[in-house]
Amino acid sequence: MTDQERLELEAAAFRRLVAHLDSRKDVQNIDLMNLSGFCRNCLSKWYKAAADEKHIELSLDDAREVVYGMPYSEWKAQYQKEASAEQHAAFAKEPKHD
Repeated sequence: MTDQERLELEAAAFRRLVAHLDSRKDVQNIDLMNLSGFCRNCLSKWYKAAADEKHIELSLDDAREVVYGMPYSEWKAQYQKEASAEQHAAFAKEPKHD
């Protein structure tokens, strides 16, 4: 496999992950964090960090729009639910990451 082929496959996998997350708006970020240790916000931050490494100007809001498919504030208003006490407790037990 060439470097270009690997890059294209990674990009396709990223697009599929974003599309999958978009199709599962019922899955809350706190659930993703509690089960997998990352969420849509993490993915947005990683996308922004990659842009920063390449000296590509991209705001966190723009990176979030790539991942959420809409402005983050809109997504929160339409799809984010209040986390339960159990979800908060599980989140508090998990080690934090960047």
